[in-house]
Amino acid sequence: MAALRRVLDSGLLDYPRFRKYTRLVREELSATYSRDIQKWLLVAPIVGFVTGVLITGLTIAILKTTWVVVFSAYSNHHSMILAGLLVGFLLTGLIMAYRTSDPNEHSTEEVIRSYHERQGVIDMRPFWWKLLAAVTTVGSGGSAALEGPAIYGGGAIGSWLWTKLRRLRLQPHDRRIMLISGAAAGMAAAFRAPLTGIIFALEMPYKDDIAHEALLPSLIASVAAYATMAALLGSEPLFGFSGSTAFSDRDLAWSAMLGLVCGLITMVFVIAFRRARTFAIHARVPHTIKLLVGGFGTALCGLVFVTLFAGPLMPLGPNYEAVREVLSRPHSPATLISFAILKLAASLCSIASGGVSALFVPLFLSGGAIGSAFGQAIVRSPTFDLYAAVGMASFIAAGYKTPLAAVVFVAESTGGHSYIIPSLIGAAVAYAVSGEASVSGDQRVHEVAQLAELSGIEVREVMQREIAGVQAGASMRDFAASVAANPRAVFAVYEGARAVGMIAVWQLSRIPPEQWSTITVGQIADHHVPRVPPDCQVTEALRLLSRNEGEQLLFVGGDDGALDGVVTKTDILRALQTRGIARVRDRAE
Repeated sequence: MAALRRVLDSGLLDYPRFRKYTRLVREELSATYSRDIQKWLLVAPIVGFVTGVLITGLTIAILKTTWVVVFSAYSNHHSMILAGLLVGFLLTGLIMAYRTSDPNEHSTEEVIRSYHERQGVIDMRPFWWKLLAAVTTVGSGGSAALEGPAIYGGGAIGSWLWTKLRRLRLQPHDRRIMLISGAAAGMAAAFRAPLTGIIFALEMPYKDDIAHEALLPSLIASVAAYATMAALLGSEPLFGFSGSTAFSDRDLAWSAMLGLVCGLITMVFVIAFRRARTFAIHARVPHTIKLLVGGFGTALCGLVFVTLFAGPLMPLGPNYEAVREVLSRPHSPATLISFAILKLAASLCSIASGGVSALFVPLFLSGGAIGSAFGQAIVRSPTFDLYAAVGMASFIAAGYKTPLAAVVFVAESTGGHSYIIPSLIGAAVAYAVSGEASVSGDQRVHEVAQLAELSGIEVREVMQREIAGVQAGASMRDFAASVAANPRAVFAVYEGARAVGMIAVWQLSRIPPEQWSTITVGQIADHHVPRVPPDCQVTEALRLLSRNEGEQLLFVGGDDGALDGVVTKTDILRALQTRGIARVRDRAE
């Protein structure tokens, strides 16, 4: 304390050079953490940890408790399949019909819809009931797995934690980011695959893009969720096995052909699924009846298969044991093709009728069976597991429009990293040939497609009226002082009251500090800034900004040079977001 007092008394803090360097340090730190990275270092691990604990509980409840008993009963007594599925789906129907406001909204679809239309808000009142409905759906033998409740559960936790952590400088738009981060954490924990969780959650909202803004929080949350799951249940790959370690040019060519086949099959399935789902949603019958019909259809698919083919395969339930069978043991092509067809049919019955989960694992497994059969019957290759992996990646890429997540998931969950290149080729071809077909009806194309909603809006409605400016005759040293007093990225340059150009802060770095006193702002400024009248359409302003090779700035004002305001791309995107919020509010009213 005495030493600190001596420093204060010495007048060091008032020394001009000391104040100059401390100001520079503050500016550098502000630039380094301009995206509020530090808040995610605290918030994202909390999202990941809470999600990891939840998904661990679901894993124990479904995979290690309920399904173990049910699978053993179904395997030993086929007559129990029909009764078990009818009871399970009846319970699901009752829960969703009487304990939720909308029985048709759950799982992945609810998260995607919340991201696009509700600013990340998820109603938490039916949260535990929906998770229970997932247990009754999957645990009783519904053809699905943990991906649905994991993505929904993680996304809901992220959205809910936003309301509890507002004091940590969270902004309204951060709720969408936390929603996606929670979904990524749920996927990472459910499949013990953190990279898959990150990529799938970022690809999930769009058919041809990713949710860029959620990258860092999703990364941190996924790692935290995976670490939590690994600490409680172990870290070995979910479907780990010892497979092929090499491939040839011939395998790459056949992988592309398999991707084409899988893409076409997936497209047909997705179209059939979307039509069945739409029909079920609009059918004017009680929700429980819909689920009973779905349970009956699922049971029928299972009974047909176990009657025709003896063995450990059964197209019901989470089917993790079937993944290992398809990857590690040869089965006849007839068995594999029949299994894939009945698995897809059972999945359609389970999920299209209103069962609470998603289609990630069913697509994954069906693709593996078709790929293995392709490798044995068409290629006649001893490395049938390689083609099983390519089929798995191809089906996911085509069905969910998530090609990167498909390839990474195959590598992480199976431990077969040598499959990455063939899987990538198959996934790319399948993604391309399947077109816009997606099992998720709420996936959208790139965000820019929404800019059509801004037609009719004038720039005066979105422009910034508070303008930071500097005189053209001022020295660069004076400009540096202006930046310290009013930190902005871009400044308007004036000659008197007339705006003549703009200058960006980064241009200070192009001039040696010893020349700052002799060079004026007008010598460095960009004098070719587009200028538009206040009644210019926002869409036209965006076109001009896109053509502008300099900073993203557009002057608004008359021909006399006086400025009414400035417009940036950020202003236009903010207007798009505001209009989206208003649209959601109008729908709610």
